[in-house]
Amino acid sequence: MESRHVAAALALLLAGCGERPVPPARDPVPTVERPAAGPPDRPTVVFLGTSLTAGLGVDPAQAYPALIQKKADSAGILVTVANRGVSGETSAGALARLSWLLQEPPAVIVIETGANDGLRGQDPDSTRATIQAIIDRVRARDSATRVVLVGMEAMPNLGRRYVERFHAIYPELAREDHLPFVPFLLAGVAGVDTLNQGDGIHPTPRGHQIVADNVWKVLRPVLEEVARRP
Repeated sequence: MESRHVAAALALLLAGCGERPVPPARDPVPTVERPAAGPPDRPTVVFLGTSLTAGLGVDPAQAYPALIQKKADSAGILVTVANRGVSGETSAGALARLSWLLQEPPAVIVIETGANDGLRGQDPDSTRATIQAIIDRVRARDSATRVVLVGMEAMPNLGRRYVERFHAIYPELAREDHLPFVPFLLAGVAGVDTLNQGDGIHPTPRGHQIVADNVWKVLRPVLEEVARRP
């Protein structure tokens, strides 16, 4: 993503959240029962994420994980996508509910977390350690589960050094853990008024289509590999 678009995206995040980081709050706990798994012959793809994944402000069928399901179906890749996004969740919250999500290990887990850590000004080293713990726990539960990492950005009001440290979390983890990597979830969407809702943060249905394209470029070869497994 071009630097001017990143700056615009972060400026919108700042405008939408006030001049100070959002104060810490209790992480939301899922209140719905875990849906049944898909057909037994179809590997499950879990999207672990925040409101950006949950599809805040749009119909669930318009959120990018649902669009990934449509792309997989159209490509003849037989997988079942499960959207496990939770609005307002930090990386610590994602880690806390991971055991619940791994009761039946998925074939693939897409990790989109950390944006709310950045909004709260949390130490990037702490966020990095938590995301690493998520990766480690997934692999410990089932080494066959493929992990895909999605990158996010931080607000500029916390200073250049903070933004640089936060940005570095994702490519460094992807490199060290040998993960397929989506550099920035909102590439081509952040900073574009017509692709975002009134808060300037959450994508419109059209914005989600672009986000789905961003993710699909990286995820498709992973799904093709998983679908070929015996």
